[in-house]
Amino acid sequence: MLLHDKEKTMTKLRWTSRSLLLLAPAVGAGAVLAGAPAANAQPRTEPVTVWAGQNAEPLRTVDPSAPLDDQAPVRRSIGNATVVGLGESVHGAAEETLLKHRTLRLLVERMGFRSVAWEENWTTGLRIDRYIRTGQGDLDAIMRDMLPQYQTREVADVLRWLRGFNTGRSDKVRFVGVEYFLTGPAEYEAVKSYVAATAPERLPELQRHLDVVEPRIADMWEWAAFYGAADDKDRYIRHAHRLYELVEGLPHRKGDRAHALALHNARQIVSFYEHYSLPETDQHSYRDAHAAGNLKWWRRYSGDKIAYWAASPHTAVAPRLRIVGPDPEMRFASAGTYLRRWYGTGYRSIGFTFDHGKVSVGEGNPAVDMPRPAPDWFERPFGGVRTAQFVLDLRSPAPPPVRRWLDAPIRTRGLAHTGPGSYMSGGTLRQWYDVVVHRQEVSPARPA
Repeated sequence: MLLHDKEKTMTKLRWTSRSLLLLAPAVGAGAVLAGAPAANAQPRTEPVTVWAGQNAEPLRTVDPSAPLDDQAPVRRSIGNATVVGLGESVHGAAEETLLKHRTLRLLVERMGFRSVAWEENWTTGLRIDRYIRTGQGDLDAIMRDMLPQYQTREVADVLRWLRGFNTGRSDKVRFVGVEYFLTGPAEYEAVKSYVAATAPERLPELQRHLDVVEPRIADMWEWAAFYGAADDKDRYIRHAHRLYELVEGLPHRKGDRAHALALHNARQIVSFYEHYSLPETDQHSYRDAHAAGNLKWWRRYSGDKIAYWAASPHTAVAPRLRIVGPDPEMRFASAGTYLRRWYGTGYRSIGFTFDHGKVSVGEGNPAVDMPRPAPDWFERPFGGVRTAQFVLDLRSPAPPPVRRWLDAPIRTRGLAHTGPGSYMSGGTLRQWYDVVVHRQEVSPARPA
C-alpha cells in the first residue's frame, strides 16, 4: 500500500533535505552563511594573505575551451596521483564548475585520466557513460535525470565535451556514478539478464527476492519515501542480501568481468535498502563509505586513473567532518578519508573555493547572495590576493604563522537553510586539501 499523496510528499521532502546531505543546492554544504560567529583564538590571517599572494599561481581564464597552459602548476601539484578529488564548495556557482571543467580537461587531455567518478547515482551514470562513449541518448533528457544540483548548462557542457573528446578514439573516457540512493530499474534488469544468461534455472529463486525488493513505483524518490516509512525494513534487507548472495555464488571464472558487473549492480540494491533503514545520524557515514567503496571498485574494475567530481565535504580528507546547525548535527568521515587511507599520496584532494558573489539554488528560485566569508572561515584570507582566480599548493613552504593557520581547526560554510549559526568543521585545512583553486567572484550557474 502506497502513502497518501500529502504524506508521501512530506516524507519525500524529509528524505531529500535531511538524509541525502549535500544533494540539493538549497541544502548543500557550502551554501552561504553571512555573519557566522567567529571562533576563538584563531591564528592571525594577515601573514596568510601575504604568503598566499607570494605562492599563488594565477589562472588566466575560466573558459573551458581555452588553452591549458595556465594549468601547469595544477599539473605539478597533482604529480603521479591516480585518483584526484575535484571538490566544489557550493553547488550552483558557475565559475567553480568552469574551473573544475578546465582541471578535468587537464587530467584527461594531458595526464591520461580515463574515468570520471561523479557524485551521481550508478543508474544515471550508466546512461551518461553510454552517451559519452557512443552518442546514444538525448543529453537534455539525461540532464533532467541527474541530481538537481547538476542540472546546469555548465555541467551539460562538461558532458558534451567528454562526448566530443571520445569521438573517434579507442581510449575513451568512462563515466561512473558512485552513489546508490536512487538505485533504479536498470540494476534490477541487469541482474535478471545476467542470471537468465548464465543460470536460467535460478530465475525462479531470483524472482522470489525481486518480488519483495524490485521497486513498484517509477519515481525512485517516491520509492525511497515509501520504503523509508515501511515498518518491515528487515524483510527488504534480507531479500536484497539473498539476491546478492545468489549472484555472488553463481559459477564464474576468476576475473570474469560480466560477473563482477552483475555483482556490483546487486551491491547497489543492497546499499539502497541498508541506507534507508538507518537512523539519520548514521546515513551520512554509510553514504560516504560506500561512495568511496564504489570508486575503489571501479578503479580495480577499469584500471583507470580517476577524477572524482563531487561536493567538497565528500572529496576532502575529513575523517571527523562535523556540520553544526541541523538538529541533530551531522558527523561522518568523508569519502576522501577512505581514498587517502587506501591510496596514500596517490589521492590528491583539490578544493575549489570562492570569496563572494551569487549562486543558483535551483530552477525557479532566485539566485542567492554570497557575501565574503566570515572572519574565521579558511577562505577569508584569500580574498586579499589580487588576482581573479588562482591555484595554491598548501604544501608550499610556509613561515610559522602560516603553518599554525594551516594546522588550526578548520571552519567553513555550513547549511544555509538552518541559519547563520551553521558551519562545517573537523580537522585542518592542510588535512582536507592538498591544493586550493580559488575564485574571487562567482555568478549563478544557468539551468540546463
